[in-house]
Amino acid sequence: MVEPVAHSLSIRNVSKRYGAVAAVDDVSLTVGSGEFLTLLGPSGSGKTTILMIVAGFTEPSSGSLAVDNREITNLPPEKRNFGMVFQGYALFPHLTVAENVAFPLTVRRRPRSEIEDRVRSALDLVQLRQLAERMPKQLSGGQQQRVALARALVFSPDLLLLDEPLSALDKKLRAELQWELKLLHQRLGKTFIYVTHDQEEALSMSDRIAILRGGRLIQLGQPAELYERPATAFVADFLGKSNFIAAIVEGNHADHFTYRIGDARFAQLRDGMLPAAGERIMLALRPEKMSVTTMPVPQGNSVSGEIVASSYLGTSLHLRVRTGEIGEMMVTVPAWRLAIPPESGRLVWLSWDRDASVVVRPD
Repeated sequence: MVEPVAHSLSIRNVSKRYGAVAAVDDVSLTVGSGEFLTLLGPSGSGKTTILMIVAGFTEPSSGSLAVDNREITNLPPEKRNFGMVFQGYALFPHLTVAENVAFPLTVRRRPRSEIEDRVRSALDLVQLRQLAERMPKQLSGGQQQRVALARALVFSPDLLLLDEPLSALDKKLRAELQWELKLLHQRLGKTFIYVTHDQEEALSMSDRIAILRGGRLIQLGQPAELYERPATAFVADFLGKSNFIAAIVEGNHADHFTYRIGDARFAQLRDGMLPAAGERIMLALRPEKMSVTTMPVPQGNSVSGEIVASSYLGTSLHLRVRTGEIGEMMVTVPAWRLAIPPESGRLVWLSWDRDASVVVRPD
């Protein structure tokens, strides 16, 4: 049913203004052929506005769009050949599952035999062929979203646009459909553009992630790249959690530099950096990249502290530890590996390697 043809999309200096407010502010990026790109950001970051501009439902104030170098900026939505999946399913309640999926082909006046073949194939893709004659109200939320996905794919769109399609589902079902969507993308080889505010969803599904804030593109990269090497404090805090350490550089060495916080001194791998002595920097340190012990670790960085609170989450323990040198720190450790009872008031040592933290730009 679905031809193995993928298309690229170029977004060039696109802005969208509502009076003095810039919902999208000079965003440029290219989505590669067959890529799964996620637009990630908090509410009001501009991610859905960008998707609506790509779909043709919203006109940009400036900038342009192209598919495979073919200009589409002024094309109406029905001429763009994009599939769209919405958060609220948007199924026709008076049509059966098969009729809902057939709708894009019906309005295109395709032959009946072609419609029947494509609908069967689309329902097979989402494993719902046995429910073809049911009405939407007879389906679960996950089944309704699969129908919406089949309808968006049945006419073999050039791009598939997905606007927070899983946010209305419960956590377990959302995780199952995330996996199914990822496998479906790999199977089809189509170009997917996905909008979400869920960081774990973006990390688990995407080839690349575009992080947005206040209508601007803050950082673009592969999930591991963004998580391990965030460029700004906002990215480090939004994509997961981080401890932030304000410090002053002391000096450079062969493969690392040293920094101080008050009278405490620590080391950080340079990773291509050459900060000047006396320079003020900010470091982001992920909670899971620290260890908790009863004694200082001979190698790496160590600081003493006192447990002030703990949360048990099954697979992990989250601790808040108050230190004299660097303030209160969040630490995440595997629950089964923590040999120290996480009692409030217990004295511990926090340790981390020289390459565990990363220098970020303050917001």
